[in-house]
Amino acid sequence: MLPAWLEAFPGAHGVASAALAGTALPSALVWLRLEQDAPLAEQVAAVRARCGALPIVVMSDIPDDDQALAALSAQARGYCNSHAGADLLTKIASVVSQGGLWIGENLMHRLLSVQQHIRVPEAAARPDWRATLTAREVEVAELAASGTRYKEIARQLFITERTVKMHMAAILEKLGLRDRLQLALLASERQHSKEIAI
Repeated sequence: MLPAWLEAFPGAHGVASAALAGTALPSALVWLRLEQDAPLAEQVAAVRARCGALPIVVMSDIPDDDQALAALSAQARGYCNSHAGADLLTKIASVVSQGGLWIGENLMHRLLSVQQHIRVPEAAARPDWRATLTAREVEVAELAASGTRYKEIARQLFITERTVKMHMAAILEKLGLRDRLQLALLASERQHSKEIAI
């Protein structure tokens, strides 16, 4: 356990991967510090086999965007530097615990800049995705697509976080999307198309 981890999560316990099978499951969130000499997908799968549906945040001593994408492809809910400070770790835990993804600002910008290589389901057939949603869902979707956290969305719209989560579930279902990242890509793609048309 690194000092920043203990500062962020005083009640957390560190467990070597070899001892994971005999360890009590955590209650909310699993942090996986990658071993550099083992494939990422295998490490995430081994933890997933023991911890079921609990969200996993992958931590790397030598982080890079390609590894972050691999972590997300392996169904991790977050990715960060193992040596991140306590404040950042607390933020990551908050975002992931609320159902969000944490991938870092640099990777988000990279994904948005190369979005033409990432297909959002049925996006081309959807002339205006906002028309599918209620007025309130559009407000929530636009804030969520811009990266605003659930708590802040709730504050801005004068609703509860639980209501925000309910709206997000409805939005993703109506649009046939998996998560907030796809929503951000869809919103950005439609905006890009409008800019080109002008």
